[in-house]
Amino acid sequence: MRNNGLGAPVECPNVLPRRSTRGCKASVTSALAFFWILLVSPALSQQPPSTSLQGYGVKIFRVESGLYPCVQVYFRTFDQDKNPLVNLNELNIGIMVKGRSYDPGKRQYRVESLRTRDEAVRSVLVIDASLSMKGEPFEKALKAAARFIDSKRAQDQVALLAIRDPSKEGYELVSNFERDAGALGRRLADVPCDAKKTRLYDAIGAAMQMCGMVAQGGTSAAAAEYIVSCSVVVFSDGQDDGSAISREELNARISGLTIPVPLYSVAYSTVGTAYFKNLEALSKNSFGVYYPVGEAFDRMQQVVESIQNILQNDYVVTFRSYVPVDGEEHALKLGVEYPSKSGKITYESTKFEAIEPPPIEIIIKKRAALCELIPQLPDNNPYMVQAAAETAPQGSVGQ
Repeated sequence: MRNNGLGAPVECPNVLPRRSTRGCKASVTSALAFFWILLVSPALSQQPPSTSLQGYGVKIFRVESGLYPCVQVYFRTFDQDKNPLVNLNELNIGIMVKGRSYDPGKRQYRVESLRTRDEAVRSVLVIDASLSMKGEPFEKALKAAARFIDSKRAQDQVALLAIRDPSKEGYELVSNFERDAGALGRRLADVPCDAKKTRLYDAIGAAMQMCGMVAQGGTSAAAAEYIVSCSVVVFSDGQDDGSAISREELNARISGLTIPVPLYSVAYSTVGTAYFKNLEALSKNSFGVYYPVGEAFDRMQQVVESIQNILQNDYVVTFRSYVPVDGEEHALKLGVEYPSKSGKITYESTKFEAIEPPPIEIIIKKRAALCELIPQLPDNNPYMVQAAAETAPQGSVGQ
């Protein structure tokens, strides 16, 4: 693995935020969430997910430069069955800045699973409450949605949208983003199944718009939350009646998103699968997963647990950059080799900004703490040392 720059474990304490930093989490996440808007938003991957013949892929969701020179890259992985890759570490991950590979032996980056960290993820559950779902299908969908809520982490937030016609928009906001599982469960139980039309695309579009909102507060005293991703989970048969936007227009919106919003569709029905393809198309276009449940309603429980497993198995790479502060964006590649030492590598490209953190005391302290965990090298050179024959200009070897 050292020959291709993607080997050697790195021993470095966990980067922030961590579960062991409860005492200062609220203020830290509040400040970072606010300054992310100003500092990081341009530095996001806008490319389709990297895929390969090896049967796995990588998608970068967020790049955080707010604690520069330490940069954090949040990414999601998937195998041929759309399940996340497990147990990734520095043996599997490589960093390349402006075309030059980091030497893992110099311990200038580390890899962590999001499952063990304090950053939160958001999800919007869209529930088809049309009369065609009445009875067992609707009851099983509510039960599965409740299971999804119960299996989330304490810091994660869920919002609820019901597709109903009493509202002129064709959907009802049952709950805004909420961390309290009990409160979400009570609101979910009050959703009636009475819609005569199913404005599915309008409801999904509204859920995506909610995902695009910057976190401004939660249910606690914390002023803001640090959100690293947002996804949409749809429970429906895929039929749309009278939406203001078409499936093609919705897919165009999905393709144009700067920050990916995966759509996980749970397709079920007692009257046939003719409209399932609508959900399948949206999920595939959004880097989500399509689950054709059909009439196997009890399978929904397993499906929502699989979705939660995906959301909680994202990873974050933290590396120290040696690019001088210039306010510009710089090329970054993240490589994943899976399995380790297999030589099968998939890369995803993005950018980061070389910027100074704002002169805010809490930000300065957190930056200093993080930089202490990944100390600066005396020679300012985190890169692989190439052999002379590889680095010399053509015709210059031996001269």
